[in-house]
Amino acid sequence: MPLDTPGARGPAVEAEPLGENEAEDRLRGICFKTGPPRTVGVELEWLIHDRERPEVAVSHERLTAAAEAVRATPLDSALTFEPGGQLELSSRPAGSLTACVDAVAADLAAVRAVLDRSGLEPVGLGVDPRHPPRRLLQEPRYTAMEAALDRSGSAGRAMMCTSASVQVCVDAGEEEPGPLGYGRRWQLAHLLGAVLVAAFANSPYRQGVRTGWRSTRQALWDALDPARTLAPAGRGSPRDAWTAHVLDTSVMCVRSDDGTPWGVPEGLTFRDWIRGGSPRPPVLADLDYHVTTLFPPVRPRGHLELRMIDAQSGPDGWLVPLAVTTALFDDPEAAETVYRTVKPLAETAGPSPAPRNPLWRTAARDGLADPELAAAAAVCFAAAARALPRLGASGPVRDAVAAFTDRYVARGRCPADDLPDPASARHGRGTGR
Repeated sequence: MPLDTPGARGPAVEAEPLGENEAEDRLRGICFKTGPPRTVGVELEWLIHDRERPEVAVSHERLTAAAEAVRATPLDSALTFEPGGQLELSSRPAGSLTACVDAVAADLAAVRAVLDRSGLEPVGLGVDPRHPPRRLLQEPRYTAMEAALDRSGSAGRAMMCTSASVQVCVDAGEEEPGPLGYGRRWQLAHLLGAVLVAAFANSPYRQGVRTGWRSTRQALWDALDPARTLAPAGRGSPRDAWTAHVLDTSVMCVRSDDGTPWGVPEGLTFRDWIRGGSPRPPVLADLDYHVTTLFPPVRPRGHLELRMIDAQSGPDGWLVPLAVTTALFDDPEAAETVYRTVKPLAETAGPSPAPRNPLWRTAARDGLADPELAAAAAVCFAAAARALPRLGASGPVRDAVAAFTDRYVARGRCPADDLPDPASARHGRGTGR
């Protein structure tokens, strides 16, 4: 949900009204851009805490000053801030895992240095363990989003203002069937997603209380409007399923460019909007914007954006989900091994789409304490370890994956199992530095 979302300023008044066929063609053409997997990217979100007193909420004025200082820092990644003041770095598409890691690591070092001078630090946790939601950004997008998500209860504000993630972006895959085919990768993403939720669960607390979930962040997504957060239903072509899903999901908001508040209709699907033309005819920019208001666990945006991983603690914690996910998708041998491993888990998941099915909920609640998920994770991490040298991963990246595997996966544990109670002075310290 970056601040500078394309089209966030409203539609161009001279744009032509959008037809239904045109909308379908647009979605089929841009959401799955197929070809041999060559690039990888990552989006890292961080909570911003006081370095010495993480129990004290950072003031709006202090966050604003820090944001201005970070914005003045030359970075290779795109920099945005989330509604609650979370910082997000979005890498450029990189030609290799190593190139992606090197570029983002350099940017993170620069960002940490700037924040350090302000007595702040980036913290890698899926949900802020102490502080309640407070929206700092007052742009029309977030005012409308808050109003729309409030219909599902309090989870929307918590997600907007207190959550953080590691989002791994991989190419959609080849047009042809096989381990790297886009249909197989689309299915793999939803099956493997539950394993990634469990292995990297890192948010057991919210507002000072243990929630009963190892990934409270995933539980928040589960509590939101299902039409907006579920994977597309249907067993047909991913292109067809996603196209229908986008058009048949309700519009979060109708933008305006005259300074008036954005409309927040209830129950108006994008298809209905095209057919009815009210409150004004939609244009192509409205469709592109509408896609950014859908939050399924895997979002096709030309590439596949995997959105289910909690932000990770420690200065290099983010390396592990990036490396493991890239290896399991882009190495053909690993992809085939993992697909055969996780496919039987679909029987556990049942017919309900992710993340509202038993498998994903078990992953969020129990992490790798669940025996089936622990066994699947062991196979996945072993396959990734074998694949990383074939992908040219550096020694430090391979070492980070090995250390995580030994500390957590081999023991049926996840990062949430290591986090102290928020009342502890240690909680929040060292999680991002």
